[in-house]
Amino acid sequence: MADITQSDQRPTEQPSTDQPDVDQFASDGVDPLEDAVRPLRDDVRFLGALLGDTVREQAGQRIFDLVETARRTAFAVRRSEADRDEVAALFTDVPAAEVIPVIRAFSLFALLANVAEDLHQERRRRLHTAAGSPPPDGDLEATWARLAKTEPDADKLETVRTTARVVPVLTAHPTETRRRSVFEITRRVLDLMRRRDALRTGPQDRVTEAELAEVETDIRRQVLTLWQTAIIRSQRPRIEDEVLGGLQYHEATLMDVIPPLNAEIAERLGGGERPVVRPGSWIGGDRDGNPYVTGDVVRFATEQAAALLHQHYAHQLRMLERELPLSRRVVGVPTELRDLADSLGEEEGELSAARKDVPFRRAVRVVRRRLAARGTTSSSSPRAGRHGGGDDDEVATAEPYASPGEMLADLEVIDAALGECGAEMLRAPRLRDLRWAVRTFGFHLQALDMRQNSESHEEVLTELFAKAGVSEDYSALDEDARVELLLRELSHDRPLLGPRAELSELAEKELGVMRAAAAAVDLLGADVVPHYIVSMCGSVSDLLEPAVLLREVGLFSGDPDEPRSSVRLIPLLETIDDLAAGPGILDAALAIPQFRALIRAQGDVLEVMLGYSDSNKDGGYLAANWALYQAERDLVEAANRAGVHLRYFHGRGGAVGRGGGNSYEAILAQPPGAVQGALRITEQGEVISAKYSEPRRARRNLEALVAATLEASLLDVEGLGDRAEEAYGVMAELATLGREAYASLVHSDPGFIEYFTTSTPVAEIGELNIGSRPSSRKQTSSVEDLRAIPWVLSWSQSRVMLPGWFGVGTALRTWIHERGEDAADERLATLRRLYDDWPFLRSTLSNMAQVMAKADMGLAGRYAELVPDAEVGRRIHGVIADEFELTREMLLAITGQETLLDDNPALARSVRNRFPYLEPLNVLQVELLRRYRAGDEDPAVRTGIQLTMNGLATALRNSG
Repeated sequence: MADITQSDQRPTEQPSTDQPDVDQFASDGVDPLEDAVRPLRDDVRFLGALLGDTVREQAGQRIFDLVETARRTAFAVRRSEADRDEVAALFTDVPAAEVIPVIRAFSLFALLANVAEDLHQERRRRLHTAAGSPPPDGDLEATWARLAKTEPDADKLETVRTTARVVPVLTAHPTETRRRSVFEITRRVLDLMRRRDALRTGPQDRVTEAELAEVETDIRRQVLTLWQTAIIRSQRPRIEDEVLGGLQYHEATLMDVIPPLNAEIAERLGGGERPVVRPGSWIGGDRDGNPYVTGDVVRFATEQAAALLHQHYAHQLRMLERELPLSRRVVGVPTELRDLADSLGEEEGELSAARKDVPFRRAVRVVRRRLAARGTTSSSSPRAGRHGGGDDDEVATAEPYASPGEMLADLEVIDAALGECGAEMLRAPRLRDLRWAVRTFGFHLQALDMRQNSESHEEVLTELFAKAGVSEDYSALDEDARVELLLRELSHDRPLLGPRAELSELAEKELGVMRAAAAAVDLLGADVVPHYIVSMCGSVSDLLEPAVLLREVGLFSGDPDEPRSSVRLIPLLETIDDLAAGPGILDAALAIPQFRALIRAQGDVLEVMLGYSDSNKDGGYLAANWALYQAERDLVEAANRAGVHLRYFHGRGGAVGRGGGNSYEAILAQPPGAVQGALRITEQGEVISAKYSEPRRARRNLEALVAATLEASLLDVEGLGDRAEEAYGVMAELATLGREAYASLVHSDPGFIEYFTTSTPVAEIGELNIGSRPSSRKQTSSVEDLRAIPWVLSWSQSRVMLPGWFGVGTALRTWIHERGEDAADERLATLRRLYDDWPFLRSTLSNMAQVMAKADMGLAGRYAELVPDAEVGRRIHGVIADEFELTREMLLAITGQETLLDDNPALARSVRNRFPYLEPLNVLQVELLRRYRAGDEDPAVRTGIQLTMNGLATALRNSG
């Protein structure tokens, strides 16, 4: 690690993984990509050398030698010059306490490699722009140019202008357990590396060696701090910790990045003052399978978000006040501005001449005081929260703002006055961005979604209805009877029970969450809790049940003709069967006058959430992707029949097996009519850090979401024309074959459960304080009851990545050859044409290639050795490895590529640079799992397993 690009990194390609070594460009003479790649290699070498020096200095020569030996041996394994047993032998008898610094060294290298890659992406983007090249896909400039050239349909364009909405929704993740300190250090390293890059590439006559040495010393200092800082928490994170972890991304980037982005979109799209990008969160409101979400947690989540936003506004206002010293002796002061500046009257005392001379500053101070008054009179005061304290130095004697609209109106007065004074340039950026921030964030910052599963709703309502004498046993009623009862209850506002009714623990907790949500709405406005997601929604009654609970706390107003609620009821369709049943559920619900009236009152917008994770776990990668595509088409038709606007909420995880992959391409791969200007999408775990931890990356990723949403809404991106039905038929057949191949292992093989639970760290994910949420919805070993995150995370840790590819190879080969060899060439040609012409198939296979490139069947074989029944371990690993090779073979035959990552050079480079460094982490994880399961109670063993999980997730970036 002292010098990570030494001669031990020679080019080879593992036949099963397409993972050539890091220095493949150095061995065959001059490569045309050498100049482009060299800065990245230099950065990685520099950071690796600093880390190596730090390990030697802090952990001692013995640990450093162990790290270096492991590194060199891992590279030798990649070149087929050493056996994996040699890496494992290095740690067989090493005490866990000595293994931990080795794990930390390789984990921190992954973190620093991420920094180098992120900097390189910025560098390439900058050079791309400087060369006058067209902006890349996913850049809004490319989208504006494409729309200008295409001239989209005027009606579609107007609809998009009035309905466009892009909402990234942050969710908690068990591998994203890095402490805030590590987050901040990593950001400082990136900033310093930028400075170093500028000094090294700028005019050399203006740079001194002392300047460069000072920056590099600062980077060394940060690497030392990183080494001496605990990477993860020592205890299981509480939901409150996860809430604060999510808010750090708002503080670091989103509050600063989103407002100017919305301003640009409004200017270019012509959407007036309506913000398109708005943030959302599940952290603190998602109680599906999480018993720790309570009313107190909802209060904490909403209050902390509001407190952080309050602090941001106060800081921006203070800076704005300093920036507007305009004198009334120099500029004319419009009446409205003067009235605002004087609105505090005598409360400001006798004004000095100097104070009277700066009316713009006085006007901003009025806004500050009214905001401060709001903070001191509500529970959202920053002084009460983690993020607060000391932002408002004014005594809050003014009348507090009752709504964001009032604050925005005062800011508009200041803005208009600047225009009248001929000071238009002073509107931007701070005042412009602050106005857009208020439009975007209100006083709540982010929309907190509530989510619960339908079984819990049924259980609670059965209790409430029985106590109220409405129904003796609601759970025993058939569907028609349930719907009739629910509609009757939703036709009035009378609560079922009084506030002192004695309820079970479950019912009290559910209503406590609802009451906390209602209180947040009263305090911060309806946008703070605007959605209620029904997991496992399989019927109309499942969709209606939460409305009764919302009515109990005042968030639903019952009226047969005009029911009203600020909270949208959103069905979550998760399994393949649920996806198929979804259009029928919508048809039935929209045929009910009361429900249709509710949707009408909510702007004729109906939202449906699509679950990528459980559908994949249910039927495999190919079947799940096709089921989602079909469901989207059929749901659009159901909405069109009822005359409502459909908005999709995509429950995509970071991993390809959970809907991950390139977001821009994935959105463009949606069926026609599925986007319609609006998109909500979950962002999870290490993917949040990769996308939103730094302002420039956050801007790029948000732009990609907006660009794809606009293009998918306004342009014909499917590209199939009159061949659509043929393509759909082929895909339906492939999906059926893929589901059968997947089920033959996951649902039918008698040894599979034992293999999965013992060859992967799924049990340890639940035991070792990895996340706040239990790994299963129920206490069961069933795959069906296991939550999707541990399901996917376990396979990624063991480097199998099974949810992202298994069964596809068998499906493709069977379909190509099922009509005999004479038709095989023609069928293969058909798939190649579809791959070239159809974004859906291209995106599906491209994402699969990405996840397969991160798999390693050799390492997976070491995990298979953990299975107590050795025969089961060997047999099932053999099935998986054979399917992997078949899938790889079929994929390359269809795409015409030579390697899995021909179409993704950035990821290919990342794989080359970092994967040898993952070898020791995987080997160490297997060794520590073996010890832990044998009863080793050394706390260092548990800590080591946690660290390997975090290190692997950091390195793989979209693994869970």
